[in-house]
Amino acid sequence: MYRSLEDCIIDLEKNGHLIRIQEEVDPYLEMAAIHMKVYAAGGPALLFENVKGSKFRAVSNLFGTLERSKFIFRDTWEDVQNVMALRNDPMKALKNPFKNIKTGLAASKALPLKKSGRLAVTAQEINIADLPLIQHWPMDGGAFITLPQVYTEDPDKPGIMNSNLGMYRVQLSGNDYEINKEIGMHYQIHRGIGVHQDKANKQGAPLKVSIFIGGPPAHTLSAVMPLPEGMSEMTFAGLLAGRRFRYSYIDGFCISNDADFVITGEIHTGETKPEGPFGDHLGYYSLTHPFPVMRVHKVYAKPNAIWPFTVVGRPPQEDTSFGELIHQLTGDAIKQEIPGVKEVHAVDAAGVHPLLFVIGSERYTPYQQVKQPTELLTIANRILGTGQLSLAKYIFITAEDNQPVNTHHEVDFLTYILERIDLHRDLHFQTNTTIDTLDYSGTGINQGSKVVFAAYGDKIRDLCKEVPDEFNDLQGFENARWVMPGIVAIQGPIFIDYANAEQELQAFCEAIRAKGPIPSCPMIVLCDDSSFMSATINNFLWSTFTRSNPSHDIYGVNSYYENKHWGCDNLIIDARVKPHQAPPLIPDSSVEKNIERFFVKGASLGGLNLS
Repeated sequence: MYRSLEDCIIDLEKNGHLIRIQEEVDPYLEMAAIHMKVYAAGGPALLFENVKGSKFRAVSNLFGTLERSKFIFRDTWEDVQNVMALRNDPMKALKNPFKNIKTGLAASKALPLKKSGRLAVTAQEINIADLPLIQHWPMDGGAFITLPQVYTEDPDKPGIMNSNLGMYRVQLSGNDYEINKEIGMHYQIHRGIGVHQDKANKQGAPLKVSIFIGGPPAHTLSAVMPLPEGMSEMTFAGLLAGRRFRYSYIDGFCISNDADFVITGEIHTGETKPEGPFGDHLGYYSLTHPFPVMRVHKVYAKPNAIWPFTVVGRPPQEDTSFGELIHQLTGDAIKQEIPGVKEVHAVDAAGVHPLLFVIGSERYTPYQQVKQPTELLTIANRILGTGQLSLAKYIFITAEDNQPVNTHHEVDFLTYILERIDLHRDLHFQTNTTIDTLDYSGTGINQGSKVVFAAYGDKIRDLCKEVPDEFNDLQGFENARWVMPGIVAIQGPIFIDYANAEQELQAFCEAIRAKGPIPSCPMIVLCDDSSFMSATINNFLWSTFTRSNPSHDIYGVNSYYENKHWGCDNLIIDARVKPHQAPPLIPDSSVEKNIERFFVKGASLGGLNLS
């Protein structure tokens, strides 16, 4: 177990999981570019010992592989899994009390510990400008904290046991922020800090905020854990660290005693400033919007403090490893929360929230000869009302029937769905609803639509294994490419607006209809570059589901409405880039060329195999 981030770094280096970069590196784009290249190669964690413009060191890629993450938590991994299992199924403890004594002892380390006296983290008071101001992507609005632990307390019930610890991005510089005095606090919908700010607003008081950076890696992971109801992030931090979370209060602000840095400040009612752009985990920039501004009170740093950071972009990135780690730690928690659910996979290649694959149960009408989704629809609605799962935009849900299904085998799972789905019955839309803040496929920030593809029963079609002949010679549409069984991508004209799109898709549907029925191809994707989309399954998942808004971008051959229910013969998703969507992330070519100096023979990263 680690008492500090430095302890972790020393251990990782000793075991071949970390390398040091002693040459000066520019926090403007260079550090992020190096990180991304090393992450893509499955490389080690990186300790930047000479950050241009700052006296502090920085570390990245700590959680870059599942193997390294499990190594970091090797001393507490099994105990945490056991505690989570008992939290999900308390009867286990009653049935095997002696077997679970060890688990109870591990849980005893979970309670936060209030300390007094001198604190290492408050050894020096610094300014925001003294920090490593890392800009990750060329169009970013400034420097951001990408691994913050943002701490707030419930204004109605103050105290650490009613606190919220979340990872919300923090903009340190740029835009209209007054350096050293103001920073931006970007938090999305369905986040605990929003509840706290709402309560503070109703009291007419500012919300006190503490931002912890660094400390034991368990504290960082705790800020992103989707914990069961009633389990505090602070208790989980102690459990995962194998050491109680130590804290104090200074000027009314909570201080993490083991953090490397702490920033304290207040968010006042109605105060916002433009925040962003920021190159985000969907693979696009999140654009500039008004978000709360935090008035900085004080900034602290421990002696020899180390600044942890990560870089997000089109997946997979380091947050992909976070997701794998969380999945293994939480185990069957989702099964306990939503009865009937057997497996849930938020598809990382599509940016997580845009696409959800689910295996449920179908037990409502076992006496009926005709198999069709019934319980699955109940489960889908429950998912759309549950925490972060409620942000899902496309849900594909089925139940196993005479053969096993695995949501993590994306092609096999979609094939199973497409072989069984009745496009006249099994599509269920929610229009004018909330979607992920970072998803710009909708009609405005947080505004868009959702669709559920629910399929169950016997196989009703054989899927095409190549491009059907009917896709040849379609005027205005070209380069039809086979993506996977049952799915073909085809290029169309550049998207102008939805009025034009309506006419284009009507003409496309007429052309397909004139060729005759194509039951073997239930899904057609209209795109800008079908060669790119069909090149890999990840390209298909990313392009299709991040660039489409179900209510606006789903069309169909022989489509119709019946009592407000929509159906069709062949589904068409318009995944062309729209003018209102955010631009994709493109690295700076000059920076990419400049960092090559780190990867040549004899350089600080010369021993790293990036092939």
